[in-house]
Amino acid sequence: MSEAAQATLTRDEAFSRIRLLRSPNIGPVSYNQLLRRFGTAMAALEALPDLAARGGAPYRPAAVDRIEIEVAAVRKAGARYLFHDGPDYPALLSALENPPPILTVRGDAALLARPSVAVVGARNASAAAVKLSRDFSIALAGRGYAVISGLARGIDAAAHRGALAGMADGGGTVGVIASGIDIAYPPENADLQEQVANEGLLIAEMPPGTEPLARHFPHRNRIIAGLATGTLVVEAAPKSGSLITARLAAESGREVMAIPGSPLDSRSQGCNQLIREGAILVQSPEDVIELLLGFEGQPRSTFRESGPDFAASDGEEPADIAGLLTLAPVGVDELIRQSGASAGAVQMALLELELAGRLTRHAAGRVSLSSN
Repeated sequence: MSEAAQATLTRDEAFSRIRLLRSPNIGPVSYNQLLRRFGTAMAALEALPDLAARGGAPYRPAAVDRIEIEVAAVRKAGARYLFHDGPDYPALLSALENPPPILTVRGDAALLARPSVAVVGARNASAAAVKLSRDFSIALAGRGYAVISGLARGIDAAAHRGALAGMADGGGTVGVIASGIDIAYPPENADLQEQVANEGLLIAEMPPGTEPLARHFPHRNRIIAGLATGTLVVEAAPKSGSLITARLAAESGREVMAIPGSPLDSRSQGCNQLIREGAILVQSPEDVIELLLGFEGQPRSTFRESGPDFAASDGEEPADIAGLLTLAPVGVDELIRQSGASAGAVQMALLELELAGRLTRHAAGRVSLSSN
C-alpha cells in the first residue's frame, strides 16, 4: 500500500483486515495477494465467495461478531494492533517475504526501532548456558540493543531476565509468544511475561485467547528471527527449535552466531553443528556487537539463500494448474515452468484452491493438494 493509504487506514478497513486474516484458509501469502489484487480488505472480503467457488467450494468469511469479540479482548488485555504497512510495524520484519500481516503488541513499540539481536537456545539448558544467556543479554541491553527471545524456559527466560536487568541507553527486551497476547506460557513464566510487557514489549501473532499449539511455534520462531539483525544460539540440541530459528534468520539474510560447547554434551551439539555449517563462533558480547555494528544485509555467516519470490500480479486470470498438483509438495517455480503460465496467473490459481480448502502451503515456497 502507498504511504497515503497507510495514513488513511479507516476503522472499518482496519476491522476488515482483521476479519480477512481470520477468515478460513487465509494466511500471510493469500492475505497479501488479496490486498494487492483488490486494494482494500473490504473489497477482498466481498470477492472471497466467488474466488472460492472458482476453486470448487462454498465460502463464508469470518463472522463479524467473532472479530468484535477479538477486538474487545485485545483492548481488555491492554494491547493494540500493528498492521504490516503501518508506521510502527518493525522495518526488519517487513523486509521478510510475506511477513505477518497483523501483530498484537503490549508495551514499548519504540524497541522495534532499536538495534536488535535474538538470543535463543535450549529449554533444558545447563547452568553454565543459562548464565551465559543472562550475561550476554545484560551486556547487550546495556549497550542499547533490544534482546529478542521467545519467553520459553531455559535460555529464553534467562535472556529476558538479563536484558531487563541491564537495560540502558534505549536497550531492553522483546518477547514473542506462540499464544494469544492474553495467554501466558509456560505458566511458570507468567510473571516474567507480564514484566516483559510492562518494561519491554510483548508480541503475539495469534488472536487473543489462543492457546499455544505445536504448529504455532515455527511462526513464532520466524518472527523472532525476522525482528533481529542477528540470531545468537547459546545452547541447543540437534533438530531443536532454536536451530530452526537460526536457519530462518539465515534464509532472511541475517547474521547467525553460536557459542561453542563441549562435544560431550548433547545440548552443545546444535551450536557446534551450526558453526560447522557456517555460523559465526562468538565468545563474548563484544563479538556479537562487532558483527552487528553497521550490518548492511551481508552476513559473514554462510548458511542458506532465500528462495525466489513469485508474487501475483494485479488483474491476472488464474492458470489451469489443478491437474499438476498431488499430495506431494512441489515448488511454485516448478508449477510455473510446467504450466507455461505467468507467475501471477499461477499464484491466482493457487489462491483460489487455497480459499476452497484444497491447497496446503509448505515451507520453502512449496504447495500440495490438501489431504482432507
